[in-house]
Amino acid sequence: MKRILVAEDRPASLELIRTVLDSAGYEVIEAADGQEAVAKACSTPIDLVLLDLQMPKMDGFMVLAELRKDPRFARVPIVALTASAMQGDRERALSAGFSAYVAKPVNLAILRFEIERLIGGTEIY
Repeated sequence: MKRILVAEDRPASLELIRTVLDSAGYEVIEAADGQEAVAKACSTPIDLVLLDLQMPKMDGFMVLAELRKDPRFARVPIVALTASAMQGDRERALSAGFSAYVAKPVNLAILRFEIERLIGGTEIY
């Protein structure tokens, strides 16, 4: 079973993503802020990270930088999730080292496509 870390500080968004991933057969690890995301990523093997860019304690860019410093995360796909999709944000996220960029509200078809593209395996319906 593939394991996905979802770092999201908004309970409603977290619940939606968790429900979709659970029903697709992924194991979901949850983090409510950036520090918790780093701690959980470092203590549990993960296949992919869905990372909100605007979180308390550490934002998504800080979490990305921290994880990418660790060789264990050099090849782990990290997907940026953001509600403030402004022109240039996608390019900024990808050039910073994110594997993909998904705007909120999350389009489940796009999320499914990106997860399949990055780690394959289970399909999300």
